[in-house]
Amino acid sequence: MPEFQAQVTPNRRNPMPPQRANGWGFAWRALRRRNYRLFFSGQSVSLVGTWMTRVATSWLVYRLTKSPFLLGLVGFSGQIPILILGPIAGVWVDRWNRHRVLVVTQVLSMLQSFALAVLALSGRITFWEIFGLSLFQGAVNAFDMPGRQAFVIEMVEAREDLANAIALNSSMVNASRLVGPSLAGIIIAAAGEGYCFLIDGISYIAVIVSLLLMHLNRAPLKARAEGVLTELKQGWQYVAHSIPIRSILLLLALVGLVGMPYTVLMPIFAGTILHGGPHTLGFLMGAAGLGALSGALVLARRESVVGLGRIIPLMAGLFGLALVCFSLSRWFWLSLLLMILTGYGFMQQMASSNTILQTIVEEDKRGRVMSFYSVAFQGAAPFGSLMAGAVASRIGAPRTLAIGGSLCVFGAVWFSRQLPRLRAVIRPIYLRLGIISEVAAGVQTASAWQTPPED
Repeated sequence: MPEFQAQVTPNRRNPMPPQRANGWGFAWRALRRRNYRLFFSGQSVSLVGTWMTRVATSWLVYRLTKSPFLLGLVGFSGQIPILILGPIAGVWVDRWNRHRVLVVTQVLSMLQSFALAVLALSGRITFWEIFGLSLFQGAVNAFDMPGRQAFVIEMVEAREDLANAIALNSSMVNASRLVGPSLAGIIIAAAGEGYCFLIDGISYIAVIVSLLLMHLNRAPLKARAEGVLTELKQGWQYVAHSIPIRSILLLLALVGLVGMPYTVLMPIFAGTILHGGPHTLGFLMGAAGLGALSGALVLARRESVVGLGRIIPLMAGLFGLALVCFSLSRWFWLSLLLMILTGYGFMQQMASSNTILQTIVEEDKRGRVMSFYSVAFQGAAPFGSLMAGAVASRIGAPRTLAIGGSLCVFGAVWFSRQLPRLRAVIRPIYLRLGIISEVAAGVQTASAWQTPPED
């Protein structure tokens, strides 16, 4: 049964022209905003450098130690601070000027990359220096991620462009994911890892300059009478008592814990299962990146947040099912296709979740909610990776991946059963924000937040 499209009410300060939903030009509408355009251009350059550093760091650690365990330990050190510091960081993001937070985090990240470059180019770098600098970068990211997510609404100003801006952010990340590793491979082979770190450090200048050139209408920060722990408790209670926010984060955490660690098992599938080599691994990971980029661009063409509720379980289910089928595949081209579907499903679920959370959250709690989003998205990953490795060593990578994918499908079914309850909470918020009109809400019988009746 076709989904009923609710009427979208335009923002009075930024009226939407009638032809705005036609063509691919509509998919880039958030770039009409000067501040977001500056951020997008600067971040596009910086993210290529970030992916170069990720590849160069992994290669350098393995070259120095020849230890898969230490390779995983460095990855763990870069992610665990997000789980530990993320909730506290969200409180400070709500207290501080978010624009200033991003300037500081980008400067600190630039210094971290330059430190890696100096140590690597001088030939004095050791594993523990890499470990310490990765831990430092993880602590910076604990503040940067919620700050970046909460700052999007300040850059685009109009809520009708929020979903598009989030989708464009995702497309930017995945486009750089396709370019950065390729450049890193060429530079490492030609000159060594240190030059990747150096280029990354220089690339941060682009995003720092873009932030400093922004013209922002800054609302005065409200004085906070409560302590940090009190506000942390308030943020936790807000998330726990909001059925939509709680459900979205739980599903995202489940997928991050049992689904996303498939990346750790990819070398086994590339080498042992598909009988390939490093190029096979590169093609598989590139296919996942291509699928994620496609998913982000499709979301960028959406006119409204209305309808994203049903996309979340559908795409989580697609992601899980693709993983199960991938675990059974023994043909390279079929595996490549399934990796595209995997990337597409996860990106659509993640970006849709982000968009809905950013739309319905109360402004004074935005930083805290997005910090819990970061914890659900990134904090579960290191534990999932450790768990996937341990389970795979006992029952094999294919069975481990099949179990993880099946759990993602069960999570999607659970979330879909929550949709009628979520719709009852979401609809009044959409009405208040003008996303749907009173008339549309009154006649909508098969809305985005309700499981459609059978034909």
